[in-house]
Amino acid sequence: MFKLPRKTVINFILVACAVFLIYIFSPFFKNSVQETFKPHLTLIGLLKRECAGIIFYHRNMVEFGRLNKETENLRRILFDLREVEQENTRLKSLLSFKQKSPLRLVAARVIARSPDSWSSSVIIDKGRYSGIRRGMAVINTKGLVGRVTESAENSSKILLVNDPSQGISSIVQRSRQEGLISGCLGANLIMRYLPDDAQIAVGDIIITSELSQVYPKGLLVGKVINIGKEFSGLSRYAVVKPAAEFSSIEEVLVIIP
Repeated sequence: MFKLPRKTVINFILVACAVFLIYIFSPFFKNSVQETFKPHLTLIGLLKRECAGIIFYHRNMVEFGRLNKETENLRRILFDLREVEQENTRLKSLLSFKQKSPLRLVAARVIARSPDSWSSSVIIDKGRYSGIRRGMAVINTKGLVGRVTESAENSSKILLVNDPSQGISSIVQRSRQEGLISGCLGANLIMRYLPDDAQIAVGDIIITSELSQVYPKGLLVGKVINIGKEFSGLSRYAVVKPAAEFSSIEEVLVIIP
């Protein structure tokens, strides 16, 4: 029978006891070491973080700049997409109106506005090449806009309805009461030469009459929002809100006779 030497057995027992004691008292030694070196470890960790911040500062700055540029580009793309969407909506509405209208119409874009304060006009990107001539009436999908006063090869000047020099023969759609629409360089129009007993009321719709030599009969001018008496007291006038919004016109339709 094989027997281990007595010395080997004793060494084995001593090693086993040492391992057992280390296992029992290891938490105590671990906590003691941690408590002893904890301030140094904290300082080392702080220095490590600061060094990492210094080392990676330039990289982070470059990355931040890149992200900012990407954000600005995305905002610009989103803005452009919204503009395209709004323009497509307006053009679809314009095309639908043109197809349904019995009038012969030429669509055009507004490319400039009058810089002075005593007139109200816009420039469009169509002219004689597209069959546009002086005196032609101009509308949009909402109503009457004005008339062509000048026509070049590829552009035309449109005098808007709210210009003081305008005078448009119009009637009240409900009662057929006649009057003269004139501009005042403001947001509204004035319908003058109404008799004191004129059949007109707030909310009435005003359209062009057959007496107009420039505008076809039945074009929508606007809606009555107020009625008053002239200084003489012998006639009345009506304040008319135009159907077309002159300050935000971007596309128009020129009526070709």
